[in-house]
Amino acid sequence: MPRYVPEDSLLSPRFTGPSTFARLPLVRTLDEVDLAIVGVPFDTGVTYRVGGRFGPNAVRAASVMLRPHNANLDVSPFEVLSCVDHGDVAIVPGYIDRSYAAIEAAVAPIVEAGVVPLLIGGDHACTLPHLRATRLRGPVAVIDFDAHTDAWDSYFGERYNHGTWMRRAIEEGLVDSAHSIEVGLRGPVYAPGDWASLRTEFGLDYLTTEDVLARGPEATAAAIRDRVGDRPAFISFDIDVVDPGFAPGTGTPEPGGLSGHDALAIVRRLTGIDFVGFDVVEVIPAYDPAEQTAFLAANLAFEMLSLVALRRASAGGDAA
Repeated sequence: MPRYVPEDSLLSPRFTGPSTFARLPLVRTLDEVDLAIVGVPFDTGVTYRVGGRFGPNAVRAASVMLRPHNANLDVSPFEVLSCVDHGDVAIVPGYIDRSYAAIEAAVAPIVEAGVVPLLIGGDHACTLPHLRATRLRGPVAVIDFDAHTDAWDSYFGERYNHGTWMRRAIEEGLVDSAHSIEVGLRGPVYAPGDWASLRTEFGLDYLTTEDVLARGPEATAAAIRDRVGDRPAFISFDIDVVDPGFAPGTGTPEPGGLSGHDALAIVRRLTGIDFVGFDVVEVIPAYDPAEQTAFLAANLAFEMLSLVALRRASAGGDAA
């Protein structure tokens, strides 16, 4: 039995105790830990709505409703993995460079210890230091669920924000572009070649929202798995890839997106991939009055850690 497991909600009411992800223990050490949830309360990199600094707490609050068995994947992840809530990164509000340094410094020891980080943001600018912290594994295949490319060169003359992190990560050699893919692009863009440039300039592949809806979850997941192959991979999930009717609490909403069901169905089908990290970003509770965005984000995170558990269990022989 793993050392660190959630509180049993059949014995202890969900509304009691400290607010941690899935009611996991708050543990700052990494001994006997397989996966660590880390809050990244950073929203200095946004260009429109602020408030993502409150996202980690909102997702934690919603996650008390998670139950221990994943019926779709037939795995009980907390029986396979020793999981902890590792607390929040002490970012520096208003200062991108100093916050980036703090995020990388907090996440790098987790990676070095062989622990999988699952990061709850925060805005999408924080994915750049997340990926910097994975340097130990070399360039990784990035699966970016997003309505936007986030590959622009600058906003307002500034090179580091939530719309430029992918370009910067590629320039820094953090992304294995030949095995990476952006999923769910949609909405108006700045120029005709904005999407096509992902392939021609960066060597990335992409699927638009229209592509995903035409293919369905199974074929979409198969295309992602084929693209990633056997490379170490990192999922970055911007909640704005989901239609704002299902996830209104986000910074740059785009109509006509995926349903919550399809987002979950695609993620849980990404089985067999060697995931070295995850993040779920751009949840803003101020625009989420019924908490549906936070609940969806918590369930997406549960699907992600279930993928790690399933791969570990398959290697060890017993999933539950």
